[in-house]
Amino acid sequence: MSDYNHILAAVDFSAAAEAIGARALDLSQRYACRVTLVHAVDYLLPLGYADDFTPSPVMMIDENELLEQSRRSLQTFAEKMGLEEARQQVLAGAPRQEIIRYAREHDVDLIVIGSHGRHGLDRLLGSTARSILNDAPCDVLAVRIREE
Repeated sequence: MSDYNHILAAVDFSAAAEAIGARALDLSQRYACRVTLVHAVDYLLPLGYADDFTPSPVMMIDENELLEQSRRSLQTFAEKMGLEEARQQVLAGAPRQEIIRYAREHDVDLIVIGSHGRHGLDRLLGSTARSILNDAPCDVLAVRIREE
């Protein structure tokens, strides 16, 4: 098994994020390595009605406020999980692309993500976890999330 120096834990603030955070904390202690908590905000502009492909002013969300809320949530998550020393990074864009890009640019050795283990159509179409497993420049640990 390889020694890890830099672990990226991709969290989405769902109930599953705690399992990912716990696994990243455990691995960081075992390997005495650094952890980066990453949350990607995939913001899609709301569209107007019918065939009008312009943003609806009524439904516009301030992207900067959305990113700031995500930063605060990531800080709260880090404190709750005992990962206060972890670097925290909020990225804007599609999670699968942003996580892969960040891993490449920051010498990440291991990506820890959640996997719901879905079957059927979800599996055929793929998921963020599956995309990351296929395209990551490093090892990937998919933490099985059991939905009750």
